[in-house]
Amino acid sequence: MLTLLDAAKRHVREVWIEEGMEPAPVLAAIEKAALRAHVRVIPASPARMDRLAASHSHQGVIAIADPIEPRSLEELVTEPTGGRPPFIVVMDGVTDPQNLGAISRSAECAGATSIVIAKHRSAKLSPSAAKAASGAIEYLDFALVPGIPAAVDTLNSLGVATVGLDGAALDSIRDVSGALTPPVALILGSEGGGLGRLTRQRCSVLASIRQHGEVESLNVAAAAAIALFEIASTAYGNQKK
Repeated sequence: MLTLLDAAKRHVREVWIEEGMEPAPVLAAIEKAALRAHVRVIPASPARMDRLAASHSHQGVIAIADPIEPRSLEELVTEPTGGRPPFIVVMDGVTDPQNLGAISRSAECAGATSIVIAKHRSAKLSPSAAKAASGAIEYLDFALVPGIPAAVDTLNSLGVATVGLDGAALDSIRDVSGALTPPVALILGSEGGGLGRLTRQRCSVLASIRQHGEVESLNVAAAAAIALFEIASTAYGNQKK
């Protein structure tokens, strides 16, 4: 909530706070941030808060805000958020909103500038995803595309190095990252099936994460975090966030 108000990326119309809550520093900070942003703060009963909530756990505070406006792939490359070198994450069939949120959080922390998701058969920017992202979505740009394979084609044509994370790839993400030059897009596959065939064929390079245990694979959010920071420390190592 504080990030939503402080980032000022989208218009917040109202903030609702549950009546009878114990005073807390975070509540005071939210009220002050709302006041600075000229956002009306409205007290409400617990029953009304439950009706307003779009998720099961509102924790006593709800913001009514405009949705995030998607951008085009071209804009993600030519006009990246904050003027930083484009560092894009593309999700091919990631359907769990918790994973979308967790990946967004790792992406922002690693210095990524944007996320690409499909309009269909993909997790959306739901309240659950936003909560898991812990405010990261307020600092990332998003593109909604009809299909991921075509989006990877477009990124290739725009001069973006498209790195597909694939457990069967012979080269490791550590080996691949050292040869990358920004802009880079990391392509992540679905939780169960990995990259789709058409997406895999369009990636400019495929890379895996070397594992040393007995479990077959990492959760996509954990794998994304490892790959993102590997790319951030090599391809983007000399770039300041």
